[in-house]
Amino acid sequence: METLVPDSRQRPQTMPPPSAYTIATGYIPGSIGRIAELHGTYYHAHWDFGLFFEAKVATELSMFLQRYDTRRDGLWTVMLNGRVEGAVVIDGLNARTEGAHLRWFIVSDALRGQGAGRQLLETAIAFCRQKQYGRIFLWTFKGLEAARHLYESLGFKLVHQQEGTQWGSAVSEQRFELDKIYLKRK
Repeated sequence: METLVPDSRQRPQTMPPPSAYTIATGYIPGSIGRIAELHGTYYHAHWDFGLFFEAKVATELSMFLQRYDTRRDGLWTVMLNGRVEGAVVIDGLNARTEGAHLRWFIVSDALRGQGAGRQLLETAIAFCRQKQYGRIFLWTFKGLEAARHLYESLGFKLVHQQEGTQWGSAVSEQRFELDKIYLKRK
């Protein structure tokens, strides 16, 4: 049951103001599990993804963090009341040859629609500009319209689409890129 704050707007206490969240940089204890949980619960509820997907997120994120190098990689989490409520990663391992890989972007229901996702992506793009990476790419799939709108509003373009099962279910996989021309403009 929600408790209402006694003011004219009647804001539920379960809905914090957007200014209540912060963006943290780097690894935070518990973030691997929480990022995997956010992915697992969201994609199970909306796309019926199961154990394969959640385990893939947890395993690959763990492997990434084992080789995490702040000189080339970035990890940002949205924190709300001491809890991870969103994340994005830049994997810069092959950034000079293939482009920086934007991965594990997610925002919880607690902050969805409040600008936290845009702030995460803008932070990741700014990091790539500072590192002078020539391209940022990400893999997603058809049907995630809110995310696609956000990517495109920041300059990403759909460059490839194919049927695939890299997430454990058959989907129309999409590759988006933000190229160096756009990166240099801002």
